[in-house]
Amino acid sequence: MSRACSVSAQRVYGKARVCRLWGVARSTHYARQAAAERLVHPQRRGRRPILPDKVLLEKIREVLGEAESLGFRGEGYRKVWARLRHRGIPVAKERVRRLMRKHGLQAPHRMGTDRGPQTHEGTIIPDAPNRMWGTDATQVPTRLEGMATVFVAVDHFVGDVVGIHAARPGTRFEALEPIHQGIRDHYGPLAQGTARGLILRHDHGPQYMSHAFQAEIAFLGIESSPSFVRAPEGNGVAERFIRTLKEQLLWVRTFDTVEELRQALLEFKDRFNRHWLLQRHDYATPAKVRAAHMPVAEAA
Repeated sequence: MSRACSVSAQRVYGKARVCRLWGVARSTHYARQAAAERLVHPQRRGRRPILPDKVLLEKIREVLGEAESLGFRGEGYRKVWARLRHRGIPVAKERVRRLMRKHGLQAPHRMGTDRGPQTHEGTIIPDAPNRMWGTDATQVPTRLEGMATVFVAVDHFVGDVVGIHAARPGTRFEALEPIHQGIRDHYGPLAQGTARGLILRHDHGPQYMSHAFQAEIAFLGIESSPSFVRAPEGNGVAERFIRTLKEQLLWVRTFDTVEELRQALLEFKDRFNRHWLLQRHDYATPAKVRAAHMPVAEAA
């Protein structure tokens, strides 16, 4: 209205006259006008970032390319943020998430469902390495030899792979191979009572509940700890590694023979332990976590 022209005077009314007639201070008018402009053209709050979005996006793409060169596909924004931090690039985690979501760089994931009340309560993470291991199995097709069974064993505290194996058929004796690998690497020869104090978490699969499997781990001094029925979170450490194994290897490669699969699993075990980042250990690799805690475990 202040820009409107008076018919008699042929002059604009002006803001001072309009504000005086409305009984509004001009400072109030200018403050409301500035607030309306901020709503239309919002500005970034806080201090200016060190890297602009365009440069940070290129760094994110470099990190994703480096992870893919190591054989890891579809890493989430948390690991990308951690790798940027390891490079000395200070950036907020939510900013990385926003840029990855905006440019379609987020890791694909499945939508969850409401599972109702949890059967398992408490924690399955001990306070030191070699206190509890988890073991599980999955099946993988091969081109020439049919379906093979993959057995894994994972340390619940460190999160590293202590043993991995593939066989056809997946019998109770083959299920013991990852356990034997872990015993040889962390305890020594397979002797009676050599792994005393270790707890083994497993499900109710026929291989794990068989007499031969239970008798062998009892001979080694391992305490059997079956998870609750229809509660996979009780064996969550091994279950989560199985998912990572599928996403990073089993679903992206095909294998002609079981032996080719077995060799690829051993290579993945070494690569996972040396390069994978674990969120619950402040994004350190399993190898670094075990190296940092083993002197304390040996003293105990």
